[in-house]
Amino acid sequence: MSSTTRDRTGEPVAFPESTPRLEDTPRSEGGTTPAGAGTSAKGAARLREDETRPRGLAPVGQPQPTVTLVEGSSFCVSDHAGEIEPHRADGLFVRDTRVVSRWQLRIDGAPVEPLTVIPAEPFECVFVGRAATRPGHPEPTIVVERSRFVGQGMREDLTLRNFGSEAAGVDVSLAVDADFADLFHVKEHRSAHPHPVGHRHVGSDLVYWIEGSTESRGVRVSAPGAHAVSHALEFRVVVPPQSSWSTTIEVLPSLGGHELEAAFPADRPVESAAPAERMRGWHDATPTAEVENTVLANALAVSERDLGALRIKDPEHPEDDVVAAGAPWFMALFGRDSLITSWMMLPFAPRLAVGTLRTLARLQGTRSDPRTDEQPGRILHEVRLGADLSLALGGESVYYGSIDSTPLFVMLAGRALRWGVPAEELAELRPAIERALAWIEEHGDRDGDGFVEYERGTDRGLANQGWKDSLDSIAFRDGTWARTPIALAEVQGYCHAAYLAGADLAEAWGEPGDAIRWRERAAELKRRFHEAFWMPDEGFYALALDRDKRQVDVVSSNIGHCLWTGIVDESVADRVVDRLLAPDMFSGFGIRTLSTTSRAFNPASYHNGSVWPHDSVLGAAGMARYGRRDAAMRVVGGLLDALEAFGGRLPELFCGFDRADKPVPVPYPTSCSPQAWAAATPFEMLRIALGLAADLPRGVVTARPTPPLIGGVHLAGLPLGLHRLTIEADPDRVDVAGLPEAVAGPSPAPARGRVD
Repeated sequence: MSSTTRDRTGEPVAFPESTPRLEDTPRSEGGTTPAGAGTSAKGAARLREDETRPRGLAPVGQPQPTVTLVEGSSFCVSDHAGEIEPHRADGLFVRDTRVVSRWQLRIDGAPVEPLTVIPAEPFECVFVGRAATRPGHPEPTIVVERSRFVGQGMREDLTLRNFGSEAAGVDVSLAVDADFADLFHVKEHRSAHPHPVGHRHVGSDLVYWIEGSTESRGVRVSAPGAHAVSHALEFRVVVPPQSSWSTTIEVLPSLGGHELEAAFPADRPVESAAPAERMRGWHDATPTAEVENTVLANALAVSERDLGALRIKDPEHPEDDVVAAGAPWFMALFGRDSLITSWMMLPFAPRLAVGTLRTLARLQGTRSDPRTDEQPGRILHEVRLGADLSLALGGESVYYGSIDSTPLFVMLAGRALRWGVPAEELAELRPAIERALAWIEEHGDRDGDGFVEYERGTDRGLANQGWKDSLDSIAFRDGTWARTPIALAEVQGYCHAAYLAGADLAEAWGEPGDAIRWRERAAELKRRFHEAFWMPDEGFYALALDRDKRQVDVVSSNIGHCLWTGIVDESVADRVVDRLLAPDMFSGFGIRTLSTTSRAFNPASYHNGSVWPHDSVLGAAGMARYGRRDAAMRVVGGLLDALEAFGGRLPELFCGFDRADKPVPVPYPTSCSPQAWAAATPFEMLRIALGLAADLPRGVVTARPTPPLIGGVHLAGLPLGLHRLTIEADPDRVDVAGLPEAVAGPSPAPARGRVD
């Protein structure tokens, strides 16, 4: 959400460790933040519904601080001095390959002492440090500034400022190396690229390339006035007193023998570079917000920048944006992640959903291939572009082993229709949507029992193909792993929602017979789901059915997704909601992925007891859908407190320790940040708080006053078809301006029914 002030020195985007905490600002009595202290906030302090919560959460300790810069699928990871060390998981990564593995600046042979990192947009920052003390001076007199810009390569503007009283003769050296290691090698600390790396130095250029490989990749590092030696650029400079010296260093990767175009050309101002212009376009297109709750206001501003930076595109279709899953290790297109992120962002950034649908449709499966789990009509799991595709799932650049991307694809198309994307525009996707629906019935339902199951084609694929895809994530209460084929509960919910979306789309395309058939199919699936998955003794639904159709009898957060999609039988909805908020499931900061009563529970595991913000907020959305706004806002409140502790950026996941035992959320060690669906979570929290929903073909817009926890909200420029809405809401009222003539005004949110 664009803030009302977009300052390049505003809240950091790609630096979790350097983000100012809310505790750094003065608090009034009661632990709240003074009015105006939060980004995009106009009101007074944060209002709490539950005064029993601890007041003034301490910031989360962040181990192993690094700086991550992101632009599209390129990213750079370094320490806070700007150094890239080859023995760490550092580097400049382009197309899933590390093109710079060492980047070490020395001034007169000594490293620079770091002072601070100044962030701006997600692709840029300034590292500020000082050189060692010079002879005859009591303390250092040379300040070093490294302005770094990342975008399918890198540019670094190096400036030395001499605050001494006489000229300084300085020897500057930049050690550079490239190992062309695949991203998976780096992430898992495996050995380097199997092929040797060639190197030469000519004039002011360092050049590296992969030798003996069919994958032609290289990189050139260049700076005017530099003297290139083996694996380093050297400068001998004189910096006048009270003056400065500068140079620009460019990193230009090559692929297939062709050098990639510089994203930030050295001969042009940074503001005119394509990434900067693209980010300005994103800021201008997203609505502006003022939110009285300063924690949410800050999070919306940070998330808006993060999502803008995570956007990637196919060079052959630059008009279509999609989001990469997350930095640093998942800067690639993931079907499930991009679809769920686009779903949550659709009310605020509908073109992202359209770009995601178009991109995934172009890559939709057309054949059967057990190695990649491709099937006709199936939507992909991930795309990888690394130099070593043997490390990618299935050994190919596109892998299809996701059981849920395909129904989520249809769901997103249906929601796009409701939020005003014209049926005529969606008609170009009609063949892909119809193939996806056919896949659900013909390939997804492997045994004809009406449920969609997964089983990988070979041992090169994912053993578990839902969003909890860890090897141990689908287990019975006693800890025994379920055996495939497995029918996941939430996947049946996605299919139910996909059938309803298919019905809406068929109706919009003038096919009433198809609409009736898909609605009947949805109703039958909902009935059969309740019969097969309901556990009477638990008052809850099973996580899954195994290959023998036995219930995987654990209590899990997956059932929150079932609420979200509307497959839960209305007669048991309240029991399901209350069970998700029971102490074994709700940590105080979010909904655990698995109940503490399960043998497999581990609060520090990836999927068996951790808290994933997107998972929790989808559960909250489901609670609101079934009329339980009280429960939904309890989850939102927990996530707000997590946001406060994490300084405005939710990580991919955090540990599921109980809040009574650990008063701050405990970070998960390898969690991505920024990460796409975690970044979209604050937007969904705002939508839930506003009770905001739309069904433009039926002339319905739903909104309601905000809870006291959120306070006043002002949204301007919210897209709805060809219209832009302005919403003013507080705990006493809601007003919506700019509605189409066919929509008379906002309807109050219903107690039950279709609130998306």
